[in-house]
Amino acid sequence: MYSLLNTVNIPDDLRRLERKQLPQLANELRQFLIESVSKTGGHLSSNLGTVELTVALHYVFNTPHDKLVWDVGHQTYAHKILTGRREAMKSLRMAGGISGFPKRGESPYDAFGTGHSSTSISAALGMAVAAKLEVSDRRAVAIIGDGAMTGGMAFEALNNAGVMNANLLVVLNDNDMSISPPMGALNNYLAKLLSGGFYSAMRRGSEKVLKGMPPVLEFAKRAEEHVKGMVTPSTLFEELGFNYIGPIDGHDLNVLVTTLNNIRHLEGPQFLHVVTQKGKGYPLAEEDSVLYHGVGKFDPVNGISPKAAGKPTYTRIFGDWLCDMAEHDSRLVGITPAMCEGSGMVEFAQKFPERYFDVGIAEQHALTFAAGLACDGMKPVVAIYSTFLQRAYDQLIHDIAIQNLPVMLAIDRGGLVGADGATHAGSFDLSYLRCIPNMTVMTPADEDECRRMLTSAFHLDTPSAVRYPRGTGPGVTPDKKLLALPIGKGEIRREGGGVAILAFGSMLAPSLEAAHQLNATVANMRFVKPLDEELVLQLAREYPLLVTVEENTLQGGAGSAVAECLQRHGVIVALLHLGLPDAFLEHGDPSLMLASCGLDGTGIAASIRCKLPE
Repeated sequence: MYSLLNTVNIPDDLRRLERKQLPQLANELRQFLIESVSKTGGHLSSNLGTVELTVALHYVFNTPHDKLVWDVGHQTYAHKILTGRREAMKSLRMAGGISGFPKRGESPYDAFGTGHSSTSISAALGMAVAAKLEVSDRRAVAIIGDGAMTGGMAFEALNNAGVMNANLLVVLNDNDMSISPPMGALNNYLAKLLSGGFYSAMRRGSEKVLKGMPPVLEFAKRAEEHVKGMVTPSTLFEELGFNYIGPIDGHDLNVLVTTLNNIRHLEGPQFLHVVTQKGKGYPLAEEDSVLYHGVGKFDPVNGISPKAAGKPTYTRIFGDWLCDMAEHDSRLVGITPAMCEGSGMVEFAQKFPERYFDVGIAEQHALTFAAGLACDGMKPVVAIYSTFLQRAYDQLIHDIAIQNLPVMLAIDRGGLVGADGATHAGSFDLSYLRCIPNMTVMTPADEDECRRMLTSAFHLDTPSAVRYPRGTGPGVTPDKKLLALPIGKGEIRREGGGVAILAFGSMLAPSLEAAHQLNATVANMRFVKPLDEELVLQLAREYPLLVTVEENTLQGGAGSAVAECLQRHGVIVALLHLGLPDAFLEHGDPSLMLASCGLDGTGIAASIRCKLPE
């Protein structure tokens, strides 16, 4: 079935093939991808769209000597397969298996670790400049998707690269625009022409000849720009200092290889515009690339089965609340940095299109945009993953918190996220949020509490954050009314003796499990900031041991807030802090990952027993 693919274990094997064999290899690679991802889950649509591009890049460039830097990295499965990890794909995103993203420690072919968007051009530029300083023939290539071009960092890098005169190639993988057959053929021809040696030599030669006649030289340059502008997209990239080539058909291997071969011998910054189709070669994914973007295990013949109804996820709880609150208050506006589906905003976008804003992969802009809305009387709700909020920390402090604006953050994926691993884990938000003045930080323990906290946060006239985990909670049916909670107040959920467990957010359920084993008291703290200091001091007076439990790094987190409270009031009591370790945790099953950190019921109970006197 994979007669050609089975002969390619590393790119050197690929480069031994004849060019006419490459389409067969691409077809086998695409079928292998569908079969493999159907068994493991993972990103499918984006990877099917970059098969030919991946084959062409490794065929033309001398990897790993030449550096390929993939943006985001969720389109690198074909790259992994061609670089010695074909068999390892059966362990994709599993504990002990290979990552779903490029990872420097995993392979010398992974030139740069990624997981967040819009970083590839900056990293590849650094590599290109390093090669220039070393007087090396090493080439650096950044492969960036069109979505990632909405991130400001990409344009910062382009602006800088245009004046560096380093041998950098930026490949724009444009998978949203299509090329009609006549225009596609013309553009492919032009790309070959503009990247070829004849055109470059003619351009350099004419510049030398015309240098003595400045008005004529200027006229020639303007004529060239206008001619190219009539048959190619905007000259924006050339204005930034790049030689723009394309757009070309990203599924035509002959055009790709020819164009890349030509570009490889050009000096200075080059920009290649490649058009691909998400889900290419798998009709179900072609029809619905969003549905097949990130998939679980599925039947490749029949596709993804409809999900059986079950407990609503926290994301769904937020989406339902958002629609209900928008009906109640016309000032509510919803903002997402390109995560409409992932953040549960699809229904809101349909019901309130005039109040829904997808700003693209631009987290910094999202927060300052929200600040501007808040300045003029709106009530912005920014739906954002914990890991992506990290990218807008300066804006959160300077544009929102210092001005004490009522911007509400609905923070999804707080804590561990499982298969996506360290790049997507929300391990740090409690620490980096609680140190900001004017912030209110809430951590719901169940679905009903999540809805109530969202309402509480929305009614504040100051910055606020509600931080909830990925997936489902313990299964508490939320009250459909828009009820709020008293700010800064926790509650006792279980009475016991000897030890008091102060649980934050998702850690309430395992803390209650541990408490049943130990006959301990459990407090559902609810608020990280303001902390319920009265409750903390009460428990410190009544129990010889206080245990804090959080799904956040221990450094500076909720446990630290408790310790600071006790120190501030001069109270001395034995403390045990449980949380995520000072490490980047690899991908795996979320429940097993929590257990390995000692954050399941058994682990919490075991840690407390070790602390208790004999």
